Amino acid sequence: MCDVVGRALAQAQGRGTGLSRRSLLRGVGATTVAGGVAAAAARAADAQSGAGSAAAARRYRTRLVLLGTAGGPVILPDEPRGGGQRFGVSTAIVYGDHVYVVDLGNGAHLRLVEAGLGDGELNTGFANVRGVLFTHLHSDHVAEWPAVYATGSMNVGGNQDGIEVFGPGDRGSLPRVFPPGRPAPPVINPDDPTPGITGMTGYLRQAFAADLNDRTRDSNFTDPESLFRLHDIDISPYWTVDPEGVPPRLERPIPVWTDGDVRVTATLVDHHPTAPSFAYRFDTPDGSIVVSGDTTVSENLIDLARDADYLVHEVIDPLFVEQLVATLPPEQAEPVKAHLLESHTTIEQVGRDVAEPAGVRHLVLSHLVPSNNDLRRWRRAQDGFSGRLIVGEDLMQLGVGRP
Repeated sequence: MCDVVGRALAQAQGRGTGLSRRSLLRGVGATTVAGGVAAAAARAADAQSGAGSAAAARRYRTRLVLLGTAGGPVILPDEPRGGGQRFGVSTAIVYGDHVYVVDLGNGAHLRLVEAGLGDGELNTGFANVRGVLFTHLHSDHVAEWPAVYATGSMNVGGNQDGIEVFGPGDRGSLPRVFPPGRPAPPVINPDDPTPGITGMTGYLRQAFAADLNDRTRDSNFTDPESLFRLHDIDISPYWTVDPEGVPPRLERPIPVWTDGDVRVTATLVDHHPTAPSFAYRFDTPDGSIVVSGDTTVSENLIDLARDADYLVHEVIDPLFVEQLVATLPPEQAEPVKAHLLESHTTIEQVGRDVAEPAGVRHLVLSHLVPSNNDLRRWRRAQDGFSGRLIVGEDLMQLGVGRP
């Protein structure tokens, strides 16, 4: 989710609106004792059925691990939900002892360690990571990448193969200014205003030059340039990104990477004007997992997720959006509301309009906005969806195929 929410919260507080920062941060989650009891009961029911149990999931060769489930750059208190704190969005797909990570939100590296996905006694987190894939380059999806890049050589353990890193390339054009007629703001870094993952990482290399020179010269640590192999996903056969950023319908998925038994494909999703934005599908001999990235309802995503075992999909609560925009002046409320509702997927849409037509077996909600919502709100996504709905929690693990 864009940084617009954080700015709106700050502005609301600064203007002294009737809706306080504290009440807004509570989102639409119930703050009553009953709400907390309902949330606890729901988690207890899931635990009793074995849903999300790491011990149960480890019996599976392929498994889905939710490292972080919070959407957006704003870090919210967890008090309305009454559960554990949600960290920034990040998802791991595990096949045997190989780990593939989609997005690196706040705290992703710590969650990787806490999930037990490291190697041996020195569980530094990245020893088993084969690849990192970014859906798009909004701050809440890449916030941990600078730290991972700078400290990677000290956290890979015995990983001698290196780590493949995939993500969007340079879009080649600035996004449109909204609403139409608003004066364009100054362009940041005008000589290179829209770098992709390779260009972004080049700037990180410059920013950490002093540290990297110290460690490579004094301690003989590996240069991260030789540890991380960067790949801008080539979309030139499919689309030339325009200022509106709404992708075309694709005839077939985009091939990304085949790593032994693991095949990774992607598609272009609609998170306009941010583009390109990807969803990823992981196919193993045991089954399939799709991670949506940030998107509104997308036919491309439905095509990619067809008959998948798990669809991990973002979701936003429109009631939270209404509370948020109520704190803003009219000239800002319109673009904020338009982005949040037109470039994300609501509770009412995600099951009925995405998971059901895709025919997925399990719909897993992640990138939850607001992160501290009452679980009963998220469970409404079951309406119109005949499969199993799972409200994601940090460190939840789910097996694919047979144990």
